[in-house]
Amino acid sequence: MKREIFVGRVGIGGAHPVSIQSMTNTATEDVESTLKQIRRLKGAGCDIVRVSVPSKSALAAFGKITARSPLPVIADIHFDSTLALGAMDNGAHGIRINPGNIGGNEKLKAVVRLAAQKKIPIRIGVNAGSLEKKYCRAGLSQAEAMVSSLLDKIKFIEDQHFFDMKISLKSHDVRETVAANRLADRQCPYPLHLGVTEAGTFFSGSIRSALGIGSLLLDGIGNTIRVSLTANPVREIKVARQILMAAGLARNDIEIISCPTCARTSVDLIALVKEFEKKIGRLRFPCPVRVAIMGCEVNGPGEAKDADIGLAFSKRHGLLFKKGRIVGKTDMVEGLDRLVEMVGELQVEKKHG
Repeated sequence: MKREIFVGRVGIGGAHPVSIQSMTNTATEDVESTLKQIRRLKGAGCDIVRVSVPSKSALAAFGKITARSPLPVIADIHFDSTLALGAMDNGAHGIRINPGNIGGNEKLKAVVRLAAQKKIPIRIGVNAGSLEKKYCRAGLSQAEAMVSSLLDKIKFIEDQHFFDMKISLKSHDVRETVAANRLADRQCPYPLHLGVTEAGTFFSGSIRSALGIGSLLLDGIGNTIRVSLTANPVREIKVARQILMAAGLARNDIEIISCPTCARTSVDLIALVKEFEKKIGRLRFPCPVRVAIMGCEVNGPGEAKDADIGLAFSKRHGLLFKKGRIVGKTDMVEGLDRLVEMVGELQVEKKHG
């Protein structure tokens, strides 16, 4: 179990569930647009948001954002330690820095001192693309070099009597990311932030992120995640939730399983599944639920008997089932509405059972 830290009210490490992060892509100086995006991220299921502080002119706006944000805000800092200091003075709930580009040890000490005074956690990030040359020596793999750099930075910060850290090791290469985090997990007591950096577009980036983050989560590694996509940040949250669900770490989501369709399918299953997703929309539930929507009697309830509830279509009607047992019939029109009702009923059963 990793050391427990808090970013605002969100616990990371310890016995806390894996949290989901994202990052705004609006101009930080545009306070209203940034806050609007943060609210959308929260509505999608985001737990923590990161906001870039690219210049001193952004600090005043950053302070207004942290004061009104519905989520804890981490300041993303590169190259200039004074921006880290200014962000902490303007309400940052956490600081993300890469010690290799912050300007040297004395400047790093100043950041650590203020973080200690204000009880603000620091994320120590090492990215393959900005790895200092002294670590790229013969005999070390890229993953080993990243961990070597990280351990040196951790030791330096620990020597300042600061331990409120989380760590991250990222590469655009999935294998490097996974290898580096596995090494770090064995050697560091601090919570790990997972992600594949510069993962790409929504489609390719989702796959790369799922492979990298998912591999580590299945190993029991990782305490907070960010899916980095060249896309609307809200879509990052949707992918992150699906990754957690697939890894068996979902907290309050509906997992939809559906068949790929074949010649036996007598309905437009693709459209029906999309319609069901719209119907459940932003609904949140106290317990995770697995819902199956299947195109024929072969796949449901038989192939989907481990689903909590489900709907399968024959040529004449829909079959509603719970844990593989048929509990009713419905017509094509009312089937999805009845399935939504069953989700609600199941939540009541789980809450009181």
